[in-house]
Amino acid sequence: MSETANLLREMSERLFGEICDKSLLIAAEKGEWPAALWSAMEENGLTNALVPESAGGAGLGISDAFVALRVSASHAAPVPFAETLIAGWLASGAGLAVPSGPLTVAPVRTDETLQLEKRSGGWRLTGRAHRVPFARHATAIVVLAKAGDTPHVAVVDPGRCKIEHGHSLAVEPRDDVAFDCELGPGDVRAAASGVDVATLQAFGAAARAMQISGALARALEITVGYAQERVQFGKPIAKFQAIQHNLAMLAAHSAAANAAADMAAEAAERGMNRLVIAAAKTRCGEAAGVGAAIAHAAHGAIGFTQEHTLHFFTKRLWSWRDEFGKESDWSLELGRAAVAAGPAGLWPDIVAA
Repeated sequence: MSETANLLREMSERLFGEICDKSLLIAAEKGEWPAALWSAMEENGLTNALVPESAGGAGLGISDAFVALRVSASHAAPVPFAETLIAGWLASGAGLAVPSGPLTVAPVRTDETLQLEKRSGGWRLTGRAHRVPFARHATAIVVLAKAGDTPHVAVVDPGRCKIEHGHSLAVEPRDDVAFDCELGPGDVRAAASGVDVATLQAFGAAARAMQISGALARALEITVGYAQERVQFGKPIAKFQAIQHNLAMLAAHSAAANAAADMAAEAAERGMNRLVIAAAKTRCGEAAGVGAAIAHAAHGAIGFTQEHTLHFFTKRLWSWRDEFGKESDWSLELGRAAVAAGPAGLWPDIVAA
């Protein structure tokens, strides 16, 4: 880990550890925006980490910025941190000014296409995007749309859109957004070379993989602590062989998710390699499902209660594993790549990736 990454990790642990407590998480599930947390993130330069210094950002690499993203997930931070990082990267890459405040991106599904039509003095944006994270709280939605066959990036005021509220299993906002608005000439630019909806999906998958690794590490920590404290038949349940076996499995899945997430971050930084990101998101999704099940099995019913903290992390694991492509989607892409490579090409592709 680089010196920058170490400093970022230490600062992020202090920030999220001090502010992101259980009362904040409960309030967020009731619809309250965590303004103090977001302000602290902005003051410490986390939200514009991927925006170049020339555009007023921190100019960090993706791997370094994702260190803070992992820490935020290990505290279940109920904010669009990943989305704001991606939105800043997308907008600044197209030469657009990056708005302050929480941001989000659209579309988040590859089967949805938003359209831009050139008008005298500007553009018209139309289309519908489903399950856009935190759209209701965003100061801007950074949209990837097509003008003809060319991907363009637009910065859109959510107040000009129709937003239907929804939420994820983790009770985080996932809103449907209908776009039908006029945009000025300065609100739209051609996307950076090579950036399209598939690129946006891959970047989102890499971010979700990193968040899964952070949340799963915290679920492991909580579960080990509980197993050492919970006494049954006169001794802590951590002393029972069956529990020890399950804890070892949970630790193994957490370690695998950490390695896969680091791999995805590097792949995103080095040209958005979809094959590597596909493997990482698939592995992290598997770890999320198995790991959450083990954690709740060890806790029994108490892990689902509002008084306990475990569910804040497992609900996010279940939610994030399906976003920006679930395991079956990415596994299918891996399978197709293996078939296309053939017997002679598969191993070289794996080694090169």
